Amino acid sequence: MAVHEGKRKLESIPVGKLGVIPVEGCQELGSLVDRYLVAWRTERENEHKGSLAFQGYQRDSYIIKATISRFGTGEAKGTINESIRGMDLFFLCDICNYSRTYSLCGHENHMSPDDHFQDLKRLIAAVGGKARRITVIMPFLYEGRQHKRNSRESLDCAIALQELVRMGVDNIITFDAHDARVQNAIPLHGFETIQPAYQFMKGLLYNVKDLQLDSDHMMVISPDEGGMKRAIYLANVLGLDMGMFYKRRDYTRIVNGKNPIVAHEFLGSSVEGKDMLVVDDMISSGDSVLDVATQLKARKAGRIFILSTFGLFTSGLDLFDIGYQNGLIYRVLTTNCIYQTPELLEREWYISCDMSKYIAFIIDTLNHDSSISDLLSPNTRIQSLVARYRNGEV
Repeated sequence: MAVHEGKRKLESIPVGKLGVIPVEGCQELGSLVDRYLVAWRTERENEHKGSLAFQGYQRDSYIIKATISRFGTGEAKGTINESIRGMDLFFLCDICNYSRTYSLCGHENHMSPDDHFQDLKRLIAAVGGKARRITVIMPFLYEGRQHKRNSRESLDCAIALQELVRMGVDNIITFDAHDARVQNAIPLHGFETIQPAYQFMKGLLYNVKDLQLDSDHMMVISPDEGGMKRAIYLANVLGLDMGMFYKRRDYTRIVNGKNPIVAHEFLGSSVEGKDMLVVDDMISSGDSVLDVATQLKARKAGRIFILSTFGLFTSGLDLFDIGYQNGLIYRVLTTNCIYQTPELLEREWYISCDMSKYIAFIIDTLNHDSSISDLLSPNTRIQSLVARYRNGEV
């Protein structure tokens, strides 16, 4: 079952009537996904016109009207404003959208990940068991960094996943989970963590025209030991060498909830004159990847591209502006799975990798109860993209 550039051939009957519910803060991504679904299904509807199994298959929009109402205390309730009986529902949730606000006893309060997760649960509760199936697509996994216990501390991610499945969620789909082993908390339910490797390469190759994709001119770098798997995958698919840093930490102190990094130590062959693809799951403050970039430049590396699924930029953009002006970094690529500030989108050094088409493929395929295994393994698509780039077709 091949993925085509424009559409996906699906021949099985849908599980149920499709419904997409973007939770507060995820409407923009939801509308982009909806646009793809409408276009594909308008074309496909012609093939199944009159079939009872495909009744209501083609609609002007698959977004279900749902609202979160708040009281003056900041408490809230979720309401679904149309029938969802027998539907195959997909909830989209961006827990990182801090731009959303609500009134709390007369004060403006910015929504935290806790608020977004609570709103997701409110809307799932509003379904009241009437849907045929519920899938949650949460690109940035709630509490994903609090996935294991080292001392007497909470296991927030595991608790959150168990809470969702107890509420009737059948499948949870996330992107680049900090540690995929957290799915062991819900072993009898669906959990997929997806790597956006193809979207990174698409963003890179469409925006940078003078890359030489071979081991003499390019290298993939993992900024820490935890990210080795994604770096090894990309290096193998592209046929490049790989290097890695490991973080030497001061375990005698805790700063902002973690042991501070003393130094990044490098393991790998010479980086001199080569373009670097630094692959990570998230940019939080940015200190870590900028330190890695500094270390690579000290070893006479060429241009440095930072590829990170989630660009949180919790300390602002100033450090990256300075790094770009000083020639430390060349481009930063992150996805639109989470909120992007208008200031970020305007930056010359920034490339946004659109995930809406990929998410629409996943929703469309799962609604037909078909396999998404080829979507989870983009080797062939990356090879095809690289071949077209080398032929000057991209």
